[in-house]
Amino acid sequence: MSGLGDFLNGVRVIDLSQYLPGPLATQILSDMGAGVLKVEPPGGDPLRTLDPISGGQVDDPSPYYRSVNAGKTIVCLDLKSAEGQQAFETLIRAADVLVESYRPGVLARLGFGRDRLAELNPGLIHCALSGYGQTGPLSRVSGHDINYLAHAGALAQSLESDAQPPFPPVADHAAGMQAALAVLGALASGRRTGQHTAKGAYLDVSLAETMLAWQAWSFIGAAAGHGPRPGESLLNGGAACYRVYAAADGRRVTLGALEEKFWTNFCRAVDRPQWIPRQRGPLPQSELIAQVAELFESRRREEWDALLSGVDCCYHAVLEPEEAAANGHVRARGLVRDGQVGFAAWVDGRAPATRPPAVFTDPQTALGLWKRP
Repeated sequence: MSGLGDFLNGVRVIDLSQYLPGPLATQILSDMGAGVLKVEPPGGDPLRTLDPISGGQVDDPSPYYRSVNAGKTIVCLDLKSAEGQQAFETLIRAADVLVESYRPGVLARLGFGRDRLAELNPGLIHCALSGYGQTGPLSRVSGHDINYLAHAGALAQSLESDAQPPFPPVADHAAGMQAALAVLGALASGRRTGQHTAKGAYLDVSLAETMLAWQAWSFIGAAAGHGPRPGESLLNGGAACYRVYAAADGRRVTLGALEEKFWTNFCRAVDRPQWIPRQRGPLPQSELIAQVAELFESRRREEWDALLSGVDCCYHAVLEPEEAAANGHVRARGLVRDGQVGFAAWVDGRAPATRPPAVFTDPQTALGLWKRP
């Protein structure tokens, strides 16, 4: 963390995004040492009062909002007003990075298209985060995580008859990390060549395309005529050695014994040596899967923990969130501390609490809040 903090020391980031992907990207940059100024519209980021699990309303600011906005300076600014636009121009001139998640064309309609931003700050790294990208037939189509997974072919590989969208949102988190990576790449390139201060950079990061980039193995398989069909392929349920199973008490466990040595260790531990040569049988291994499933259903999860946790066979129980947070390994690594929320902020010990919004019209007020580290 210290090396990355030194790298981003003095870097100023404007965050115009809302909800999860963009704020996660700038949170990562903040945790690496950048100074982040989050500019919110009148009324604030909708995530301030949204519970994304229950769908209900919570007190402002919600812990979900704080988890991706820890340590940022939060200001409110109306970009539809002349005063707000003038203040934003001042901020853009002082910034190194802009991360925004408007639908393509909206920022331009507010008077801050690419040409105008380049005129205000030729060295600005502008990361435009959107659903389907800044160009193309779907560029202005609305969407959310489930739609981007569907578009990229990612959902089809695990979508059985009763399957539902995964949680937490995969595309949102992946694109947030991709945006942070792209910004870091632009900063590193500029520092190495000295060019970004003269030319800047424009980064078109798409949630759908981030998930599309994860599908290389799937496309290779599909082109060869054996795409990863749900429950039929090696890594999505077709192999007995790599599946989620239910224990006698309804709790679930995972077995990831892909390598022969791990599968052999598992079979010997459960006294089923006759299963060892069947690992490489044709997929899907329906008969063997049924036999292994019957075995796991014969004992409670805690019994399987006691039997297999010490066996080198890639076994792990499916933990509930509260169990994961209290897990001894997680605690030993210092990743979760009581009474705190946040992501990497847990690691470096900074208090993950956002400052309350400060409404201003004078751009100098914002610059005063947004001090360089």
